[in-house]
Amino acid sequence: MSTRPAITLVGAGLAGALLATLLARRGQSVDVFEKRPDPRRRGYEGGRSINLALAERGLHALRQAGLQDVVMAQAVMMRGRMVHPLGDDTMLQRYGRDDSEVIWSVHRGRLNMAMLEAAEAAGARLHFSQRLDGVDFESRQASFVNDHDRQRRDQAFSVLLGCDGAGSGLRAAMAPHVDLGERFEPLGHGYKELEIPPAADGGFRIDPNALHIWPRGGYMCIALPNTEKTFTVTLFLPNEGDPSFATLPDLASARAFFARDFADALPLVPDFDADWTNNPIGGLGTLRLQNWRLDGRAVLLGDAAHAMVPFHGQGMNCAFEDCVALDAHLAAEPDFEAAFAAFEAERRPNAEAIQAMALENYIEMRDRVDDADYLLQRQLEVTLADRHPGRFVPRYSMVSFGRVPYSVALERGKVQRAILVEATQGLQRLDQVDLVAADAAVEARLAPLA
Repeated sequence: MSTRPAITLVGAGLAGALLATLLARRGQSVDVFEKRPDPRRRGYEGGRSINLALAERGLHALRQAGLQDVVMAQAVMMRGRMVHPLGDDTMLQRYGRDDSEVIWSVHRGRLNMAMLEAAEAAGARLHFSQRLDGVDFESRQASFVNDHDRQRRDQAFSVLLGCDGAGSGLRAAMAPHVDLGERFEPLGHGYKELEIPPAADGGFRIDPNALHIWPRGGYMCIALPNTEKTFTVTLFLPNEGDPSFATLPDLASARAFFARDFADALPLVPDFDADWTNNPIGGLGTLRLQNWRLDGRAVLLGDAAHAMVPFHGQGMNCAFEDCVALDAHLAAEPDFEAAFAAFEAERRPNAEAIQAMALENYIEMRDRVDDADYLLQRQLEVTLADRHPGRFVPRYSMVSFGRVPYSVALERGKVQRAILVEATQGLQRLDQVDLVAADAAVEARLAPLA
């Protein structure tokens, strides 16, 4: 059993539940405070997209917590992007070489509840309906309030770990005491969710083993499968301009917009009117901090430190990777301040890299997946990956199918992208590419991936 003082976590969402499990499994005393009621008793109150894409980084973290089997039992495999061009046939663009390289659609609420069970089973103490309302860092006292009955609770702490999301209360409490360099960059686009229900026979209405994309240039729809044979459909659209959420002030205009731009998707959503009316428009943006910690008293991780747009499906995976890294540093380093500094030094460059790649991926998904030049470059990318295994590894593969540091994937991806652009300039077909020259470029510019 660890002799280190109890650790207090703020937030029992996905990152908080995982980190609590990892810490408690190696004997650390852990208290977790969550502002929401216990979702296992009151139902899930997420307020955010119900679907998440689970990739190898997240799976690795779940294995460390003994959760892989329970999570994978309710996950749906996605082999690639099923692209629905306007007025054209659909096409599947595989993420990887075969079914060994896929991602998984998981339900946020069910995942969170399974992870809370694991945290409690490991010995973590969970406290619900407890919103962080203030912190006295000098006396190491945190104040929590129950927003339902206004009861207050003061909690002594040795250290606070902030797993409480993009609107982090701990981050707000730290800000007067340390320069976080906080900057939020709104995307200028929002999202609204709809649902494709099961077919009349109880099955899926469209291919379940794909992430469906309706790319439309400056905007798009996507659909992710659920184990209930439903799909969660998300419209991503600018907030202003034409078209935008501002040009869809009522249900009639929204339905007309879908009939024009997503004509094949609209019939799949029989409850469109209710979904559009009842589901709010969500915001999107990137949170950047220059500092994640307050000496040895508090540290932020996950969305509390580096919230990102969702277009690479890596927000959860990155947060889970944070949890594994922080747990390892805490296990190896008895001094909290040194452990937090080492954690931030390792993770901040990688968080910044995936934030950049997530922004880039929005443009690719909405505007490039059905372009001829993109499709040719994708063909060459697969060809070069086959010809140079371990040296030319597609950036998506580095991000989703392995655990190459995000910062490495970003930099290698830039080099590989330049090779693809140069080799396909002015060409229409793969058989026109000078593969000898492309091979030479790969050998010259890319070292084998460690």
